[in-house]
Amino acid sequence: MAVAHKSAISVGLLYIPVGLYKTTKDITVSFNQLCKDTHERVKYKKICPSCNKEVDSSGIIKGYEYEKGKYVTFTEDELERIKTKKDKTIHIEHFAKLSDVDQIFYEKNYYIVPEPGAEKACELLRQAMLSQKKVGIAKTVIGATENLMVLYPTKECIIAKTLYYQAEIQAVPVTVTKADVTKPEVDMAKTMIESMTKSFDPSLYHDEYQERLRQAIESKINGKEIVNADTGSQNNIIDLMEAMKKTVEMAKGNKGLA
Repeated sequence: MAVAHKSAISVGLLYIPVGLYKTTKDITVSFNQLCKDTHERVKYKKICPSCNKEVDSSGIIKGYEYEKGKYVTFTEDELERIKTKKDKTIHIEHFAKLSDVDQIFYEKNYYIVPEPGAEKACELLRQAMLSQKKVGIAKTVIGATENLMVLYPTKECIIAKTLYYQAEIQAVPVTVTKADVTKPEVDMAKTMIESMTKSFDPSLYHDEYQERLRQAIESKINGKEIVNADTGSQNNIIDLMEAMKKTVEMAKGNKGLA
């Protein structure tokens, strides 16, 4: 697995060289865009409108449009020069309880892996945070973006969870009206939740749509028609209490078969 970003955790006078590694991989089926008539792949070219020629990556620089049609340009070296020593590290600002961070702020996860020689310091930080059930609130610059992140200790390692900034979070687009509910309805909802409660085992879940998609691809390759996968009947239960009772009965039935 290739390192996504090399940095170092800094907290006070402690300095721990680390690498950030992606925690996930893309397993989705990807499609190419083809010309409808010829079935050839559609190609995208970057064209300069003035000289009407294709521009490769070596001929492209970053530019910020400060007025219509006017740009100030930056080279990668210039962008690197404005970074401070603090920017180049994963600088822990303070520690906090994990419950202090609302789930809406989470964006991406990375494994933090210590560089050779930094294993003890990283392990010391992991064990100390884990024993106190604390996370580190940190900031670092990756590329041209300053990332806010949470350093989260697990039993195996430390995970860096990048966060959205408050300014990036949008308000609920419509006013949510809280409907009146009765005590019997709440009690039945609790019963439904209790009947369906069990430990989470991630190994039990997989992308069923991707499986059907791969099967459909095989069928198309073999010249077969795609059949409708949705053979279930419409659920006509519209009464809330009746729907929850039926759900409880189904859950009890499934537990009996387990």
